[in-house]
Amino acid sequence: MDFYDIEVTDKASFLSFLTAMKSDFDANGEKWENNDLSNFLEAMVAWTEDMEVCYRNMKLKKDLENPDWSVFADILKASTIYE
Repeated sequence: MDFYDIEVTDKASFLSFLTAMKSDFDANGEKWENNDLSNFLEAMVAWTEDMEVCYRNMKLKKDLENPDWSVFADILKASTIYE
């Protein structure tokens, strides 16, 4: 299953997401935009700084002062591609 397609709503679904994300990296990591730890973490910082704008542009309401499991999944997903 593509980790981008997993709806994360709780700890169990977050763990399923992480397992699928790791499997995808093992199989396709060379295709990820940020496929080494330094670039991945840099993208994670950049997206987390910009996430309010990203959510607003996508017309999604998220409580970023009290994030839920889906926000953590979004941060990780964005870190694979965000520049």
